Amino acid sequence: MSLQRPAVFCNMAFDWPAQHWTVKHLSEVLPGKQIRFRMGMKRTDTVPQFETACNYVEATLEEFLTWNCGQPTMSGPFRDYDHSKFWAYADYKYFVSLFDNKADIFQDVIWSDFGFPGRNGRESTLWIGSMGAHTPCHLDSYGCNLVFQVQGRKRWHLFPPEDTPFLYPTRIPYEESSVFSKINVVNPDLKRFPQFRKARRHTVTLNPGQVLFVPRHWWHYVESIDPVTVSINSWIELEEDHQARVEEAITRMLVCALKTAEDPTNTRAWLNPTEVEETSHEVNCRYLNRAVSALFDHYRTSKVIEIQALRTNREDMKQEGLNVHNRTAVEQTGGQDVILGTGKWEAASPFGPDLVPVILSSEELPSERGGIFEGDGKDFVGKDGEHSGKLRCTKRQRMTSKSEDAVVEQIASNSSMAPSQTFISTDDLLDCLVNPQVTRIVAQLLIQGRSL
Repeated sequence: MSLQRPAVFCNMAFDWPAQHWTVKHLSEVLPGKQIRFRMGMKRTDTVPQFETACNYVEATLEEFLTWNCGQPTMSGPFRDYDHSKFWAYADYKYFVSLFDNKADIFQDVIWSDFGFPGRNGRESTLWIGSMGAHTPCHLDSYGCNLVFQVQGRKRWHLFPPEDTPFLYPTRIPYEESSVFSKINVVNPDLKRFPQFRKARRHTVTLNPGQVLFVPRHWWHYVESIDPVTVSINSWIELEEDHQARVEEAITRMLVCALKTAEDPTNTRAWLNPTEVEETSHEVNCRYLNRAVSALFDHYRTSKVIEIQALRTNREDMKQEGLNVHNRTAVEQTGGQDVILGTGKWEAASPFGPDLVPVILSSEELPSERGGIFEGDGKDFVGKDGEHSGKLRCTKRQRMTSKSEDAVVEQIASNSSMAPSQTFISTDDLLDCLVNPQVTRIVAQLLIQGRSL
């Protein structure tokens, strides 16, 4: 959890039963099970293919495999989708819903190996796709991410949180916990989004058996580069999620209020198909109040635990006082070695043959170059042997100020627009109101007001 950059675990899941979960195997485990596939076009456009622009089909895994062979079909759910022109993606499939009467299968995924006791498939989602299937570039508002690649390969394009202004964030389409980018990062429109040139792309091709760690708020675009891919992921909860839920509740209220007022009958145009809950103002108010109450409940619980810990520490200190002479002797004989040893441990790099950092890629768009990592490695190891991904405080401060300056530059670059282009739409207003930086401030003010 201390890693500040994406990294690949190369030898952690070799003994997981889930390593054998190919689509063929899953089709036998789930015979006749209807699964929703998102259908997208195999085309390279500068506009992202958001889920609101895709079609959907209900099909079994057997039917998916038949269609994915490329043979023409005159019947079945995929009959209207030419395999040479479309891709299919069964994404965000929660294990609990997918394997509703097969709870034993949860044990095939062993996230507890990563230090999360008891965590398994119950807290996981399944992703099955054909060649070209992809997720538009976005960041997740909650948690960090562990992704286990089971079958086929996926290419990941990642950008650090500090680059958020360069990714032109938007909440349309709206999906709780997902902030999308307006840019198709594999074919960017640099005339329309000039600041994207400053974004620091990190690329990695994830192979079967490997697990990718995605830290909190790292942007990512994910694409299937083999005929069939299967992935399993789990979002790990973080302390910051409690405030993030308040921010998301504020975002939901604003987006739903303004977009519904604009067109009450066409929510499909702006609401992601994954959002199935009611979007009325009354429901959203309750959602916000629940998020704020949960935050304060968490703070109160944390305070109790903190007090209990202090009492325990005090009792331990009293007990240690009885053995003060022994402790002094230990410090005099070996204390220096212990301190030095601890210092060496903290300074040691966590990376090695089985944990490899995702590195900054070169300027040109990524291409297949063999191996699992793509990039020139220029920003990989510093002169002192320290990985440059571990940012010192001063460097992080410089990056933050650069990100803030980017907002000003972005405004300046747009100020020369012709009068016909200056019309401000509801979406333009929302992009400002629900910008992650703005909702963070609003949430903090709201929490402060309640606590006072």
